[in-house]
Amino acid sequence: MFSIFSHMIRYALGFAGVAALTCPFSGATAETSANQTETVVVTGRAVDMTGIAASANQGVVSAADLAQRPFLRPGEVVEEIPGVIITQHSGSGKANQYFLRGFNLDHGTDLSVNLDDVPVNMPSHAHGQGYADLNYLIPELVEQVDYKKGPYYADVGDFGSAGEINLQYYRTLPQGFIKAEGGQYGYGRIVGADNARIGDGNLIYAGAFEHNDGPWAKGDDERKLDGILRYTTGDTREGLTVTAMAYHNVWNSTDQVPDRAIAGGIDPVGAPAPPAADLIPRWGEIDPSDGGTTGRYSLDADWHLNAGDNRLHVTAYGLYYNLALFSNFTYFLNDPVHGDQIGQKDNRFVLGGKIEDGWTQSLFGHDSDTTVGLQIRNDDIHNGLYHTEDRAILDVTTLNDITETTISPYIQTETHWTPWLRTILGLRSDAYFFNVDNLAGGNSGNVSSAVLSPKINVILGPWDKTEFYLDFGQGFHSNDARGVVAASDPATPLPRSTGAEIGVRTTLLPGLRSEVSLWMLNLQSELVWAGDEGGNEPSGPTQRYGVELANWYTPTSWLTIDADYAWSRAYFTDAEVGGDHVPEALAMTFDGGIAVHDLDGWATGFTAGLRLRYFGPRSLTQDDSVRSQATPLFYGDLGYRLDEAWAVGLEVFNIFDARTSDIDYYYTSRLRGELLGGIDDIHTHPSEPREFRVSLTRMI
Repeated sequence: MFSIFSHMIRYALGFAGVAALTCPFSGATAETSANQTETVVVTGRAVDMTGIAASANQGVVSAADLAQRPFLRPGEVVEEIPGVIITQHSGSGKANQYFLRGFNLDHGTDLSVNLDDVPVNMPSHAHGQGYADLNYLIPELVEQVDYKKGPYYADVGDFGSAGEINLQYYRTLPQGFIKAEGGQYGYGRIVGADNARIGDGNLIYAGAFEHNDGPWAKGDDERKLDGILRYTTGDTREGLTVTAMAYHNVWNSTDQVPDRAIAGGIDPVGAPAPPAADLIPRWGEIDPSDGGTTGRYSLDADWHLNAGDNRLHVTAYGLYYNLALFSNFTYFLNDPVHGDQIGQKDNRFVLGGKIEDGWTQSLFGHDSDTTVGLQIRNDDIHNGLYHTEDRAILDVTTLNDITETTISPYIQTETHWTPWLRTILGLRSDAYFFNVDNLAGGNSGNVSSAVLSPKINVILGPWDKTEFYLDFGQGFHSNDARGVVAASDPATPLPRSTGAEIGVRTTLLPGLRSEVSLWMLNLQSELVWAGDEGGNEPSGPTQRYGVELANWYTPTSWLTIDADYAWSRAYFTDAEVGGDHVPEALAMTFDGGIAVHDLDGWATGFTAGLRLRYFGPRSLTQDDSVRSQATPLFYGDLGYRLDEAWAVGLEVFNIFDARTSDIDYYYTSRLRGELLGGIDDIHTHPSEPREFRVSLTRMI
C-alpha cells in the first residue's frame, strides 16, 4: 500500500496547481410531501460531492447533463462519466465494448454496471465474462447516473475493479411525452412515457420501438421493443417501488473485417492481396448470416425506511435473459469449407437481492456512520458454443448447465475526526459457489472460493472549497465457471485487484469545478474465459496507472462547458516473451463540449451543443509493433421548444464524416482463396459516417 502511495504522492505534487483551478456546484433540492415520491431537481453535473464522496472519481450525472448531448446508441449514456468510452464491433443488439482506466473491458469484465441496483453484468456468459448489455436502456427515463471508479467501496463487488456504474430511472416523470425520431440509414424510433396516479402512488408506463439498418451493405434490420411499468408509493421516509421491464431485440450484424478485404484498403506487408472477388466496400461484410436475438424480462422491488438515525434499504429482483448470437471473426481459417462461424446461446434465470442497514453513532466522541449490507445472487444458466454455418449447427463445442451462487456481506464506517479529516473504513467478503455440468462430455465439477477485500479512504478538507482524497482498496472479478472447473490449467476463481489513488476536488473558482486524480491498479491475473474460442485465454499479472482530469464550467446561466481528459498505461509485470504491452488497453481519451441552454429574449426555446469525442491510439500487440489509429468524432445537436407542448430537434453524428474506426483488433484470419495458415491483419469495425436524425416531441 505505502509503496503505491509513495509513487502517487510524488506525481501529485506536480498536479497540485492544476487541481486548484476548479469549480462550484449548484446543489440539489428536494421537494416532498406526504404520500408523494421525492423529486430531486439537479442542475447539471454541478451536484456538490464535497463532504460526501470517498474519492475524486465518485460523482453523479444528472438528467440535465444527459439532455445536453446526443446519443448514437443507448449505452453512450455512460460516456458522460469522465474517462469512459463506449464502442461497438458487431450489430445493434450486441453489448457495447467498454473502455476505462487502461482497460479494454470487453463487454464488462472489470466494470460493474447496474440499473436501479439490479446487476446488468452476466457471469459465465456464453459470449464473454461480465457481459453487460445496455441496449434495453431508454435514455429519456434516466434521472441520474451514479459512478465510482476504482476498488475502494465496500458495496461494490464482482466486476468492480475499474469502477461501478448505477443508472437510476425516474420514480415520477417531470412530464409525460411522446417522441418520434427519424434519420438516415433506416433509423426510426418512437418512445412514449407518462405518469398515472393509482391509489396513493404513481405509475410510470413507457414503451419504445426502434428500427435501424446502419450504413452497412447488409442492413442491421434491428427491431427493438422495450416496455416498462414502474409503481412507486410512499415518500423519503418510507417508500416502495416495483418495476417490471421487458426487452426484445432481433438484428443482423456486420462484424469487424480485415483491412486487406476493404476495397482500396491496406494489405499486410509481405502478404498477397486477396482475390478481387473477396474485396468488399467499407461498409461490407464477410459473413452475411451473422446476427442475433436477445431478450431480458425482469421484476424488481425496492423498499426503504429512514427513521431518524437509522435507515434500512432492501432490493429484490428476478429476471429471465436469453441470447442467440452468430459471429464469424476468422472466416475460413479453421474450416476452409464451411467457414468459422460460431453460435453462442445463453439462457438464464437470475434471482438476487440486497439488504442494507445503516445508523449513526458516536465513536470515541466523534460523529460516525456505519453501514452493513448483504448481497445475494444466483444464476441458473444453460449456455453453449457451436460451430455453425449460415446459423445452422454443424458441431457442438460445449454445452453446459451452470449454477453460480454468490453471498457477499460487507461493512463500512465513516467517521468525522475533525472538521477537516474524515475516514471511511470498509471490509467486504465474497463467497462463490460454481457448479458446472458439461452436457457435451467435457469438464464438469464443483468449486467454491472466497475473497476478503479491505477498503480505506482518507479525506482531508475542505479548505477553500477544496478537498483531498487518499484511497486504497482491493477488489476482484470472477472468472467463468467453465474455466474454473477445468481439469487442466483451471482459471483462478476470483483473481484479486489492488488499487490506490490520490485526488483533489475543488470549486475554488466561481463557475468552475475540477477534479484531478492519479491512480494505480494491479491485477493478480487477467486470465479470462474466451467465449469465442471455447477455452481459457491466460495472461500474466498486470499493472495500470494513469491520470484523470475533469472540468465543468458554467460562466453564465445559459452556457455550460465541460472537458474530460484521461491518460493511462497498462503493462504485464511478469516479463512475458511477447512483450509487456496489454493489447487493446485504453491509453488516452478526451471528451468535451459546449452547450447553450436556458436562453432569453428572441432565442427563448433554443438549445444547441457541440461535442468532441476522442479515442486515442492503442497498442494492438504485446510488443507494440502494431497500433490503432485515433478516433476523433464530433457530434452536434440543435433544439427548439415551439411552445409548452411541442419541441423539435436535430442531431448530427460524425459531423466531419471522419473515416475512422469504432474499434480495431489484430489477429490471424483467412479469406476464401488465401493461404491455409491465414494472414495477420488489423480487423476494423468502421465508425458510422455522418448521420442526421430529427425528432418531434409532444409533451403530455
